Amino acid sequence: MTTSIPWDLYRSFLHVLNAQSLSGAARSLGLTQPTVGRHISELESSLGLALFTRSQSGLQPTEAALQLRNQLEEMQHAAASIERSARGHNAVRGAVRISASEVVGVEILPLILAPLRAEYPELAIELVLNDAVQDLLGREVDIAVRMTQPQQDLLLAQRVGEVALGFYAHEDYLAARGTPKTLADLAAHSLIGFDMETPFLRSASAKLGGWKREGFAYRCDSNLAQMALVRAGAGIGGYQVGLAARDKKLVRVLAKEMNMTMTTWVTMHSDLRQSARCKTVFDALVSGLKEVWETPNGPKE
Repeated sequence: MTTSIPWDLYRSFLHVLNAQSLSGAARSLGLTQPTVGRHISELESSLGLALFTRSQSGLQPTEAALQLRNQLEEMQHAAASIERSARGHNAVRGAVRISASEVVGVEILPLILAPLRAEYPELAIELVLNDAVQDLLGREVDIAVRMTQPQQDLLLAQRVGEVALGFYAHEDYLAARGTPKTLADLAAHSLIGFDMETPFLRSASAKLGGWKREGFAYRCDSNLAQMALVRAGAGIGGYQVGLAARDKKLVRVLAKEMNMTMTTWVTMHSDLRQSARCKTVFDALVSGLKEVWETPNGPKE
């Protein structure tokens, strides 16, 4: 086996895995199809393994290829992290990768990041938007906005405020269906909630009694989609109180019964304090989010 295999061969391999074709991988890499094919042949020869078999649906990875995938993706993440660090270690330029929930990433972060990049035009912002906890220690991302306090000692964490949650419905829905006065009244309404239960949702459901999956008329794990359904008048659902204040047609219901908060944290690996670009973005997120949560009527558009 060759002792030193060029990274380009591994990179082509990962793109073929994702695209399941040489042509698709070539397009995403900006290479020709014969070049990508040659890379795969060279990698198979160097490793002494068959990595793909041809089928009517495209190239299918062998068991050996699938076993290599996780390790190579970790190498790819590490290489990307090194590149970002090298490009912007001593200057406010280069890429900063931020993870946040869909709601925070779509409704709030743009209000902070747009003026930040206007001030530092050489910054490149990469947003990873989902409710999964990205690995800061493994450098999947540089900075994370989280609703849970991080426990790892190597992470720098700054608490930025409390996010209030409530039940909301569109005024047209309430005009047609009436306003619930108790949690028991929710059984007669179209409820908008989750599909897959998480520990937080399990805890919330226990406090709210009838707020169960089987009682929902709409089930979705995208908080953005749930909010859109509320705004469309589809039913009653959870909403951040500050964000609901943007839409005067949204009405809060059962405020005493549904009065929950989530603590927000901005976190990054402590080693990145020496990176000018990461420290600048971290500080901007901390100050910006504090201002958002302290604004009585929610974030300003």
